Amino acid sequence: MARTFVSREIFPEYIEKIEEETDAEVWKDELPPPRDTLLEKVRGIDGLLCLLTDGIDGELMDAAGRQLRVISQIAVGYNNIDIPEATRRGIPVGYTPEALTQTTADATLALMLTAGRRVTESERAVRAGKWRTWHPLHYLGQDLYGATLGIIGMGRIGLEVAKRGLGFDMKILYYDIAPREDLEADYPLTFVDLDTLLRESDFVSLHTVLDESTHHLISDDAFSKMKSNAVLVNAARGPIVDPAALHRALTGGQIAAAGLDVTDPEPIPMDDPLLTLDNCVIVPHIASASVATRREMSRISATNLLNGVRGERLLTCVNPEVYDR
Repeated sequence: MARTFVSREIFPEYIEKIEEETDAEVWKDELPPPRDTLLEKVRGIDGLLCLLTDGIDGELMDAAGRQLRVISQIAVGYNNIDIPEATRRGIPVGYTPEALTQTTADATLALMLTAGRRVTESERAVRAGKWRTWHPLHYLGQDLYGATLGIIGMGRIGLEVAKRGLGFDMKILYYDIAPREDLEADYPLTFVDLDTLLRESDFVSLHTVLDESTHHLISDDAFSKMKSNAVLVNAARGPIVDPAALHRALTGGQIAAAGLDVTDPEPIPMDDPLLTLDNCVIVPHIASASVATRREMSRISATNLLNGVRGERLLTCVNPEVYDR
């Protein structure tokens, strides 16, 4: 029977399927396995189901051994995995790209509304006994309706955010490595350069991948070009935003507010100055955290794992070129 290691608990019905078909060990702690523990747990396994918090590199693949047949990640991102190294070894890498698109887009709109309309700040004021009366100048925020939404990264999630923005009669600008003429034929989207997007957008929403070109893409220079009433939302990857620059922008009045589903580092340290700001909404990487979506992510990642150990093609594969060998 094939051996597998699952680095965090997923929906129990899919743990059961994995345990029915493989000799499985499941890491049940809330926190990820420490590096040395992970290296020990993967020894001799045929398949690994992992998370973004696990560093999957050549050292780990060596520790697992040459019999490792599949790496299945329960996430849409995979920057924690050395994909070229896995490909070189002929190991298919699974991920869950389609499952969380709609849910993440919903969460992005929630962050826009929450940060833009100062929801958490005013809610905390109520609980602190500061709501003394209705006042025409209290807790003034930013309207979504009729505003300009700038989307950086017009992929699956970016498009769904744009479609939701159109429901608020927002003007949609986007920046990507190239214009998406296929999408512009069906939706009123306008491709612009990054500087134009930053200058003209009331809301800036990040949906790009994290790589060397996007690391700290939003830094002091970017904030200097944004409107003072602008709201930044990041539901992509934390390091796309320079946290020190974000703090300066929020305290210096360069932008009005920010809504973060992800941080740099993650989780955010409790002494991070961003946590002291009323105009910075931070939630713990919950953009995909609906019951239906996390169940579907569990299904796909478990299926990818089991298909891989059987030698079958994965449902969703980052590096399908391994099948052409």
